[in-house]
Amino acid sequence: MTTSAAPSRLQLFLGMQQVALSSFGGGLSAWSERIVVEDRHWMSKEEFITGLTVARLFPGPNQINMAVYIGSRFHGLSGALVALLGILLLPFSVLLVLGLSYYYLHETLAVDRVLAGVITASAGMALSMGFKIAGAYTRDPVALLLAGVSFIAMSVFHVRLVPLVLVAGPLAMAWYWPRGERR
Repeated sequence: MTTSAAPSRLQLFLGMQQVALSSFGGGLSAWSERIVVEDRHWMSKEEFITGLTVARLFPGPNQINMAVYIGSRFHGLSGALVALLGILLLPFSVLLVLGLSYYYLHETLAVDRVLAGVITASAGMALSMGFKIAGAYTRDPVALLLAGVSFIAMSVFHVRLVPLVLVAGPLAMAWYWPRGERR
């Protein structure tokens, strides 16, 4: 596949806006690849994968890093800033409006009920994922023990997540570290 001419700064901004808006709820890398490689032909698939690999090596969200990579590839620092603004402006604005709306409307009964429903649905999805994951470990007593101890530590003894992860994480890694034989 042949790539098209370098996008203008406006095209870069609008392309990153399209990526940000298309991927509402997740799948940013897939949408980014589709828009940048397949639809707009700004990069070849190989160039995109190279950029994504570089973006994943740096700290921070991969797609923010990827937007900076794409923008800088075409227009240097100004392109990086334009692409960054393109991928962040609308999501940030929507989040800001939602936050302000909540701040002014959180005591309204209708908003309270809607949020209670959303929280309930979120809890249900988290529980559902927990049960699906637990099913894979029903034959692994150590995994069940670690999960049970973690659950009791957090729910009964109110241990915070970070200290729990700092203790349980290394224990689990030490137990499951490959040693040549399968458990």
